[in-house]
Amino acid sequence: MAYIEQVFREEYGRIIATLIRVSGSFDLAEEALQEAFVVAVSKWELEGSPDNPGAWLTTVAHRKLLDALRRDRTRTDKQAELTYESSRLQPYVEPELFEDVVEYSDDRLRLIFTCCHPSLTREAQVALTLRTLGGLTTTEIAHAFLVPEATLAQRLVRAKQKIRLAGIPYEIPSLDRIADRLLAVRAVIYLIFNEGYTASAGQSLIRNDLCAEAIRLGRVLCELLPDEPENLGLLALMLLQDSRREARVNEQGELVTLEEQDRSLWNAAEIEEGVNLVQKALRLRRVGSYQLQAAIAAVHAEARAADQTDWRQIVALYEELMRITSSPIVALNHAAAVAMADGCEKGLALIDAIGAGGALQNYYLFHASRADLLRRLHRHDEAVAAYETALSLTTNHVEQKYIRRRLAQRAPPNVL
Repeated sequence: MAYIEQVFREEYGRIIATLIRVSGSFDLAEEALQEAFVVAVSKWELEGSPDNPGAWLTTVAHRKLLDALRRDRTRTDKQAELTYESSRLQPYVEPELFEDVVEYSDDRLRLIFTCCHPSLTREAQVALTLRTLGGLTTTEIAHAFLVPEATLAQRLVRAKQKIRLAGIPYEIPSLDRIADRLLAVRAVIYLIFNEGYTASAGQSLIRNDLCAEAIRLGRVLCELLPDEPENLGLLALMLLQDSRREARVNEQGELVTLEEQDRSLWNAAEIEEGVNLVQKALRLRRVGSYQLQAAIAAVHAEARAADQTDWRQIVALYEELMRITSSPIVALNHAAAVAMADGCEKGLALIDAIGAGGALQNYYLFHASRADLLRRLHRHDEAVAAYETALSLTTNHVEQKYIRRRLAQRAPPNVL
C-alpha cells in the first residue's frame, strides 16, 4: 500500500494532465484516474506491480475514461457530448493504449498554466495546482491551509467552472505572454512553500508536506523549462531554506533563530544541490529575484558559523534585489543585513524610514525586527512596545511563544 501511495504522488500530475487533454474535463479525468488507482490496489497486491506503473495506470485510466464517455454518449445520443465540458480544449480523440513510456511534458506544462491562469484568484490557483498537479485530496489541502473542507471544495468547483465558462484555453501561452504567466506559476509554487515553511497560523511552525510538495512542483517546472534561470533560482531558494528545517524548532517545540541554530542539523545534500542550482542559474546571465534570494540563502548556508556570515555580500545582494524588485519586505531584510554588517544604529534608521511609509504596520516581522535592534541598543521600553505589537500581529503559536519568551527574559534576543 505504501508503494501505491508513492506512485500516486509521483504519477498523479503526469497522468491527470494527459487525461484532461484528451477528455476536456477536470472532473472526468480525476474520476477515471481514481478508478484506475482502485484497480491498482487490488491487482498489484495480488500480481505485483508492473515494470512501468505510470504507463500501466495511464492505460487503465484511459479505458475508464472511454467507458465514461461512451456511457455519456449513450445517455444523450449527442455526438457533441464526447468533448464533455469544453470545446475550447483539445478535441477528444480515442487514445491508443500505452505499453511503453508515455510522454507527459507538454501536457503537464499546459496544466500548470491552466491552473495558474491570471483570471483565477490566487486562492483558486493554489488549490487547483495542489489538487491536479500534486494529487492532494480536498481534505489534505483544506487541512494544510486551515480552511473548512466545504470551503475548499467550493473553491475548486468555482475554479473549474471558471475555466469552463470563461473558455480558458488548455495550452502553453505564446512567447509574448509566457514570461508574465511564468511569474504567476512561480508565485503560486513559492506561496505553497512559504505556507509550509512558516505556517501563517496554527500550532506548528513548519508543515513538511507543503514544503515537500512545493519543492516537487519546482522540480517539475525545472524539468519542463530547464533553460529558465528563475525556475532554477526558485528551486534553489526552496532547497536552501528547507535545508534548515530540522534546526528551526527545538525539542520543546520552540523557534530557534538562524543565529542560534545547530548547523550540523542542516541538510548538506539540499545545500549542495541548492548552491549548484544558483551557480547554474547565474551563469545564464538573466538575473531575477528568485536567483538573488537563493544567492543570499547560499551565503548563509556556506557560513560554518553565524559569526562567519559574509554580511557585506548579503547587503550587496539585497541592494541588487531592491534594484529590480520594489518591495518594502525586501527593504526590511536589507536593513536587517545592514544592521549586522554596519551596526544596529544604521539598521534601525533604515527600518524606521521604511516604517514611515506605513506599508509594514501590520507585518509582524517589521515590529519584531525593530524590537530586536532596540533591545540590542538597550532601549528596552521601546523594544517591549515593539515586541508587544509584533505579538498582537502573529497567529502562529510557535512564533507567539518565542516573542513571549523574549519579553520574559528581557535580554537581547537574536535576529529573527
